[in-house]
Amino acid sequence: MTEPATVNLTKAAPTVSLNKHGVTSGLIRVNLNWTSPQAAAQREAGEARGLFGRIRASLRSAAAKTVDLDLGCMICCTDGSKTVVQALGNAFGAVDCFPYVALDTDDRTGALEGGENLVINLDHQDEFQKLLLFVYIYEGSGDFRGLDAVVTLTSDRGDRFRVVLDECPPQAHACAIALIKRQKGELIIGREVRWFTPQDGPGVQDMISRAYRLGMKWTPGRK
Repeated sequence: MTEPATVNLTKAAPTVSLNKHGVTSGLIRVNLNWTSPQAAAQREAGEARGLFGRIRASLRSAAAKTVDLDLGCMICCTDGSKTVVQALGNAFGAVDCFPYVALDTDDRTGALEGGENLVINLDHQDEFQKLLLFVYIYEGSGDFRGLDAVVTLTSDRGDRFRVVLDECPPQAHACAIALIKRQKGELIIGREVRWFTPQDGPGVQDMISRAYRLGMKWTPGRK
């Protein structure tokens, strides 16, 4: 049996229909992976040859910062209810009950091989009006440049839909990744890669939800 190919969502081809790929039920996993400066420096230290090479690499590793990216999903349902799934505020969600979206872990370094994963239960897709996937830097970096962040959506049977978070402008530390919505009876994934550069004032979640007119209200949270 041929393994399903990976569909890259790009500026030139930004949308894909899950229905046309036969992805209409089951779970779809959203994976965020990135390379933090510290993880890259540690890998370099492990590969360095010679005493002085290892010393220089170790010094770079010690000076490098870990980067904590947070993956999340803003959810608007057909009954008018709205919520968010994210590590901030310990709003990890649930797969088998509302909101049928769950975050499985909080990778605070970028060193975990599996990254951060968010699961969407498509058995309840009729209850979804819009799902907005987003990511922001919780701490450790001024923007996404050099982090090589990639988001991959994978169905139960192996269909993969990939979004590269590229062309980050300076100081942008939040990104609307993709918008999943119903369109003419089909569930569509649309690449967004829309960058946000929050200044003093509203938090990144508020800025993103306002930009997409989701009408969500926010309160301060911690993790």
